[in-house]
Amino acid sequence: MLLNAETAISTSKVLLVPYSTWHVPRYHEWMQDEEIQEATASEPLTIEEEYSMQRSWRQDADKLTFITCRPISHERINKKDINLVPEDEASQNMVGDINLFLRVDDGDEGDAPPQLIGEIELMIAEKANQGHGFGKASLLVFLRYVVEREAEILDEFVGSLEAGEKERLGQGQGQELKFHCLSVKIGKDNSRSLALFESLGFVKVSAEPNFFGEFELRRVDLGMDGVLNSLAGAGVEGYVELAYERKE
Repeated sequence: MLLNAETAISTSKVLLVPYSTWHVPRYHEWMQDEEIQEATASEPLTIEEEYSMQRSWRQDADKLTFITCRPISHERINKKDINLVPEDEASQNMVGDINLFLRVDDGDEGDAPPQLIGEIELMIAEKANQGHGFGKASLLVFLRYVVEREAEILDEFVGSLEAGEKERLGQGQGQELKFHCLSVKIGKDNSRSLALFESLGFVKVSAEPNFFGEFELRRVDLGMDGVLNSLAGAGVEGYVELAYERKE
């Protein structure tokens, strides 16, 4: 998605930056790990394919992604003007990523009213970085960005659809674009991720996992008050959107 191509988000717990070409080598290393492949339901790619995927996530209107990095220092956060430097997002400071995949859902039989759904994918790649709050902070910061930028995100997505699909969504009839819900699919044995999302208001769609051994969880309440309260409860402070000036 082009919306966030020039935006980074700094907080006291994580720094989110647009997925860029200089992140690909480290990301490619992560994705060679069989446990990560299983957890993310991914197939190993060549480095060339990984660069192609990066371009897709950066440009396609149905995908929104950030790389999660360690936060910048408290001393710099407290300054009035923060300027990012390449070291802030260097490979040793990368810990994972968070993505949103947008789709139009019209039911299993294709006969339900179309709904706009954003499916979240969250990864903290290395075990050494898990259990330190990076995942929760990344998810909460991302939720705030998505809720705050909902109209812009959906405008870019719907603007890329065919005319007939736009008409089905009520475009041209003054209908406001809104997410029906945010969704996540998690393997049935991934108890840590299930607990994280359930603690933040995501609810299982079914009591049993699907054919692929995954639970789908959805959050329908996308009010900003709930997100801000969760951020405060997790101790995530100093949310600032910064100009991301590095060019590919």
